[in-house]
Amino acid sequence: MTDAAIPGAIPASAQERRDDMGRLVAATWHGAGISEDQASARWLVAVDGSECASRAVAMAAGLAALEQSAEVDLIHVQPWLTKEAAETELARRGWAATAQARQLLDAASVRWRLHVVMGEGAPEIADLADALGSRGIVIGSRGLTAAESLLLGSVAYKVVHLARLPVLIVR
Repeated sequence: MTDAAIPGAIPASAQERRDDMGRLVAATWHGAGISEDQASARWLVAVDGSECASRAVAMAAGLAALEQSAEVDLIHVQPWLTKEAAETELARRGWAATAQARQLLDAASVRWRLHVVMGEGAPEIADLADALGSRGIVIGSRGLTAAESLLLGSVAYKVVHLARLPVLIVR
């Protein structure tokens, strides 16, 4: 039985990255119709499972639909995990938190990639946008952790200051 036949199963990632200790720190999945050699306009959308993030995905889907070859890269950032937890939890948490976003993009026939990474949200989002050559970053104005935003400042605010490309903040 394949992973796809098991409800709730996470498919094998297309790409993984590990740190110097061998800890899994990033995984990438490709949605239907994605091939590695395709070059197209890409929007990077930060997804944390919040309603605001869902609105950001919808906005990015609309922007991608304006161009025939546009794609959406989803990024979900997890806080640092131990080596053992990263092996079992990084992919599971990222896959679960982005389920609604992936479904929305599939329903809109927008090609997507999912990047689940460990680290601090804003720097990881800005760095991935640069590495992918994204056209811009789409991010919700508020995530799931309102209390953390009050204490540490919002991720969206930090992304605006770190990014070297346009950032669209969705309310």
